[in-house]
Order: sequence, then structure tokens, then C-alpha cells
Amino acid sequence: MNGDEQLVYRLLLAVDIQGYSKRNTAEQLRAQRQLNDALDAAARGTGLDRARWAKQVGGDGELATLPEDVDPAPVAGDFVVALAAALHEANTGSGPRLRIRLALHHGTMTDGPFGPAGDAPIVVQRLLDAGPLRRLLVDDPGRDVAYVVSDSLYADVVRTGFCALPPSVFTPVKVTAKGAVFQGHILTGPIPALSPA
Repeated sequence: MNGDEQLVYRLLLAVDIQGYSKRNTAEQLRAQRQLNDALDAAARGTGLDRARWAKQVGGDGELATLPEDVDPAPVAGDFVVALAAALHEANTGSGPRLRIRLALHHGTMTDGPFGPAGDAPIVVQRLLDAGPLRRLLVDDPGRDVAYVVSDSLYADVVRTGFCALPPSVFTPVKVTAKGAVFQGHILTGPIPALSPA
């Protein structure tokens, strides 16, 4: 440690495209552009600025660290509703549908040369890769977003009543990965339609 590292508490968002590797190159590029556009639209629609997010991108998704001044309640609720609406609009065209997994967690981390380091990025990625979240998209072909929040974010944000998504539409889940247990809450109820502006 050289004294420059700082432990911070941040909201992290992880998103991944379902079935990305089964697409050809042109379809992968189209899916990347559609996801980027959908994330931009959802952020704009809820007063968020994605240009301020620290993003670690991969071909099929993104791990984003949101600024410290971001209110987690609109991200956990309104942003997800807007993202589902943006994906629904993107999927009205031709070509393979864009369906995603989305995970949110807030916790401690520090910046590293290859992205955020600490428990928070590990938790959000383990929840994103959870079998029950993947199965939700398989079992519900009409769903475009499979969404999970960490146990702590559910307790601290979703249950407060400040979140646009009620606690009743979430189901608790326990995930074991690499010798550790991660608890979260999957949105198993429907994502409400976006209210007209």
C-alpha cells in the first residue's frame, strides 16, 4: 500500500447480455449498441448522467460505479423501469431480441488499475451470474430484464418505500459461488410500464 488508495462506499451496477456468444459478429455489435442506447435512455429519463459513471466494459456487458452523490432509490426503481421500457422499444424491430441480466449492490471498494477492487464488485458480479437470475430469462421468454439487488440494498433502499418497485415483487435468493454465499432479491414480479411524462 502506498497511501494513495482510498476505500469508498459506492453504488455498483452490473449488466450482461443474454446469449451474446451465440450471436454472429454483426449481431453482437448491434446488441452492444442497443444496450448502450438503452442504458443512456434510461439514465437520461431518470436524471442520471452515464458520462459520470466509472465503467468497466466487456463485449457483453458493463460494470459501472456510480458517483457518490447518486441517490440509490431512483436507480433501484425508476432507472430499471425506464431500462425495461427502452429494451421493449429496441425489441420491436427485427433481429434477435436484446435480453439482459442486471444486478445492483452498494458497498465498499477502491479504484484499481483494472477496475474496482473490493467486496462490492465481487458481490454484484456473483449476483449477476447467479443461476436463478439466468433461469428467470429462460423460464419467462417474454421478460427482457432479469433484475437482482443485493440483500443489503434491498434492506436499505427497496424496503424504504422510496423505490418505485415495491418489496412484494422481489423474491429472496441465496447463491453459492467460489466457496462463498451471496444473498440477494430477484424481481420475479412484472416490471411496471413507464408512466407517461
